[in-house]
Amino acid sequence: MTTDQTATRVVVSFPDELSAWGRDQLTTDHFVTYLRRVHGDAAPGDEWEEFLDVGCCGDALTLTLRVEELDPAGATRIGGETTVEFVEREGSVHGGWCVQSADGPVSSTGKQR
Repeated sequence: MTTDQTATRVVVSFPDELSAWGRDQLTTDHFVTYLRRVHGDAAPGDEWEEFLDVGCCGDALTLTLRVEELDPAGATRIGGETTVEFVEREGSVHGGWCVQSADGPVSSTGKQR
């Protein structure tokens, strides 16, 4: 008999091109709660295509999040009490960012490629 173990912590990476504004959206309480609810099963290497809130002026900001680690080792589930830790990895942000200004904001802390 196998028992799914709920992680106390999950480390999730995001592309380093993500702007400061995007990082702020990523770490909001409501987005972290959303991740815990929709991704019950998780394993290192899992990739999640997610949409971040762009407010009233944009059309889409989609990025790939990747599960890097679950604690304790052997954990297979994310629960309501699981701590979500975000880390940066090299990568691009895909998706539209067409807003009212000239092609949207420039990344203030993310890498420019």
